[in-house]
Amino acid sequence: MPTERFTFTGHSGAPLAARLDLPDGPHLATALFAHCFTCSKDIPAARRIAGRLAAMGIAVLRFDFTGLGQSEGAFAETTFSSNVEDLEAACSALTAKGMTPALLIGHSLGGAAVLRAAGRLPSVKAVATLGAPFDPGHVTHNFGGSLDEIAETGAAEVTLGGHRIEIGRGFVEDVSAQNLAPAIADLHRALLVLHAPLDAVVGIENAANIFLAAKHPKSFVTLDDADHLLSRARDAEYAAEVIAAWAGRYLDLKPPAPPPGAPEGIVRVAEADPEGFLQDVNAGPRHHVLADEPEAYGGSNRGMSPYGFLAAGLGACTSMTIRMYARRKGWPLAHVSVDVSHDKVHAQDAKDAQARGDSKADHFTRVIRLEGDLSEEQRARLMEIADKCPVHRTLERTSVVITKAA
Repeated sequence: MPTERFTFTGHSGAPLAARLDLPDGPHLATALFAHCFTCSKDIPAARRIAGRLAAMGIAVLRFDFTGLGQSEGAFAETTFSSNVEDLEAACSALTAKGMTPALLIGHSLGGAAVLRAAGRLPSVKAVATLGAPFDPGHVTHNFGGSLDEIAETGAAEVTLGGHRIEIGRGFVEDVSAQNLAPAIADLHRALLVLHAPLDAVVGIENAANIFLAAKHPKSFVTLDDADHLLSRARDAEYAAEVIAAWAGRYLDLKPPAPPPGAPEGIVRVAEADPEGFLQDVNAGPRHHVLADEPEAYGGSNRGMSPYGFLAAGLGACTSMTIRMYARRKGWPLAHVSVDVSHDKVHAQDAKDAQARGDSKADHFTRVIRLEGDLSEEQRARLMEIADKCPVHRTLERTSVVITKAA
């Protein structure tokens, strides 16, 4: 996944650090990601969500708000309203690059910020929030006994996520005065609310209030037992997959024409987990699946194995070929199913085949079930037709694989 780093000017004039995660293939849309309160653009959840969306053709810009992460400026002088202004500046920076964002994604207080900002950004067609508070002032409960000191002296250091950070009076006053209900009601954009019922930082009632305040189109998806920061990889990846699938209904995800010689386009496979074997498999903007290995062979078993995909191709092609023939003949085929098994395990092949000098052919076994009021002659003919499946023929004859360096 290509990544571009750059800076843009925030609300105060200070340079803000940004990271733009780009698709390996066609760029179909752009999203802008707002991180959680006092976090950074590089927290695991932000990285994983951006990476998964980029694998699906959606470029994602994530940046550090003023005074956080690698961005300059004084965080103690920022407010919730200034965060919204930083979001607007990020949108302008993307527009200047010819990548005006159509999707806003906000995590925690960043979710509240995108709800506020969306109405000011005409290019935005859809908004997704993750663990967002309905009342931005909710964040002040993290300051504990420091609120009195902030009110009296103008600022105080508080410990958040194990880090000491200075909070100013302006931030407390501004965030406490926010009322998102009118902005949510007048959003006029598609809204997706993702929230974990067991979120101990921002309670699930916040999701309910956001959802009730919004007008259609709106959707709610539970993140089950995820924590507030989506610290587990599987939770962040699930959120990204849901956002990408949902956003496809509201963004104009039209892929470019396929390259010459590839009428069905390109199937792109890219690592999703360099420490394991999980792979993103994309065929255009609308077809995304995972490939993996079983846990016994070092994978996480979150997708079919490569041989599983090969068997699936044979089974699908067999079923389709039988159906097309029966349809053309007008035969009463009610249903067809194909069970395919293969006698090799991919993870063993890579390291063992050469050592064994094994040239044994692969064995695929098909069990075909034909349902309907078919004669014995019709059944026999359909079984013959199964062997004329194009994938069957490809597997039976020698194929040529041409490998080139990108």
